[in-house]
Amino acid sequence: MRTTDVTKRLADLGGAKWGVHLKARELIKTGADIVEMTIGEPDVPVPDTLIEATVSSLRAARTGYSNGHGEPGLLTAIAERYTANRGRVFEPENVLCFPGTQTALFAVMAGVAQTGDEVLVGDPMYATYEGVIRASGADVVPVPLRPECGFRMQAQDIAQRITSRSRAILLTTSNNPTGAILTEADIAEIGQLAIKHDLWIISDEVYEELVYEGARFVSPLAMSNLADRVIAVSSILKSHAAPGFRSGWCVGPVSFCEALLPFSETMLFGNQPFIADMTELAIRSGSEVAPEMAERFASRATLLAERLRAETKLTVHRPEAGMFALINVSATGFNGEAYAWDLLQAGVAVMPGSAFGDGLNDWVRVALTISDAKFSTAVSRIVDHANLLTCERIRARHA
Repeated sequence: MRTTDVTKRLADLGGAKWGVHLKARELIKTGADIVEMTIGEPDVPVPDTLIEATVSSLRAARTGYSNGHGEPGLLTAIAERYTANRGRVFEPENVLCFPGTQTALFAVMAGVAQTGDEVLVGDPMYATYEGVIRASGADVVPVPLRPECGFRMQAQDIAQRITSRSRAILLTTSNNPTGAILTEADIAEIGQLAIKHDLWIISDEVYEELVYEGARFVSPLAMSNLADRVIAVSSILKSHAAPGFRSGWCVGPVSFCEALLPFSETMLFGNQPFIADMTELAIRSGSEVAPEMAERFASRATLLAERLRAETKLTVHRPEAGMFALINVSATGFNGEAYAWDLLQAGVAVMPGSAFGDGLNDWVRVALTISDAKFSTAVSRIVDHANLLTCERIRARHA
């Protein structure tokens, strides 16, 4: 039977990128001692207050149909939060609710780009971005995020890749997988390019509340001169340790939200009211887990960087936020893909950097979301493995 073009556009974006992760899961099922550092899930359970709010809402029969816009209480809570945090006034009409950031991003992308268009996005990028862009019919235009610039997207690199087909710039701050945060100056320069070339800016801000001490989150939504061209997507999945609840949103110009609403209704025809009630409470109350998560992730990143610097030839890019750190493994003689598979034999599963773009061929990504004890074990195994590889290379040179 025939399938559509969209299935062909996404055919090479499936499980291959997750090969090491999937193999690690297979080995763990057989009893193998593997420390899994591949994916990032919060290292704490969903707070009891959110569980109880969900259960109470279910018992209150908040199980009927909603609508494609979102429950009124949640829309108001999101608008009030962004008004307080962005220095501009947002109304419920500036918001659309979705089941998670991923769905919000998919819908927003469908609203700004189509076949024949181009979307500029940083390389390295979150693993699903390419699929989200290509699903719209648009082409992905990678913009290198250079280590010497702290993996922050630079306006000059974007400018070199803008064409008459360009429609949007997709930003991630903080970035997954690099943990880099765009500065106010970075965003201002990128914003000027967007104005000059009449481009949308889509800002993925899901890690906003997992910023480490000493770093500062800045949103393009806070810049009034960009008000008519910025759409932010986010959720409570990371900030409130609630990934399974799939509760997210987009915030943007009223005219855009009105135009996208029929598409949202076609996809979903409404979210779950009981999850909306829980999300409203989460937003109004703030996160009781995010500050401590950010502190733990930063501490683990520091431990990783200090031990690898002192005991190996591997180097670490220190994240400013989020759940991950990057290790440059070029000193081993392996690229990231080969290194990840070899390290798996030493009992640690990490993600090859190439899963996130060509710019990370010599890197691997490690999750900071496992317990301190497991993290310490993993770091020791990485150190031992790196030193073993160094000894093997020395022996090979003298053989």
